[in-house]
Amino acid sequence: MIEQQKSHKEVQFEITPKTQQCLNQWVYLKNLSSSDFLYLSPRKLGQHICYHFYANIVKKWVSTLGLDITQYGTHSLRRTKASLIYAKTKNLRAIELLLGHSKLQSTIEYLGVEIEDALSISESTKT
Repeated sequence: MIEQQKSHKEVQFEITPKTQQCLNQWVYLKNLSSSDFLYLSPRKLGQHICYHFYANIVKKWVSTLGLDITQYGTHSLRRTKASLIYAKTKNLRAIELLLGHSKLQSTIEYLGVEIEDALSISESTKT
C-alpha cells in the first residue's frame, strides 16, 4: 500500500517478481534499511530524488530506446498499467480501485473511454 500524495488515499500497487528481484539486489548492494530511500538525491544529502530528477531518468530511458520523448513520461507509465488492465478485462471498477480514484467518472476520463462503453461495462461489473 502507498499513500497518494494528491488525495492522501492509500492505494495498493503491484511489483512484479522480476522487479522485486531487482529491488532486492539494489537494497543488498546499497546496504539499505527499511527506513532508507531507494534512490538518493545527488544534490541533497540524505534526501530522496525529486520528481524532476525522476522525469529526466524516464526521458533518458525513452531516448535510449529510440522512442519519441514527447510521447512518454512519468505519468504515461502510470497510465500504461491501467490501460493494459482495461484492454484485457474491461473492468473499470478494478482500475478505479488500483488508481485510487473516488469517482468512476474520473477513471473513465483518465482512460479516455467512451461514456456509453464505460456505463455498459460498469453496469455489467459486480461491485
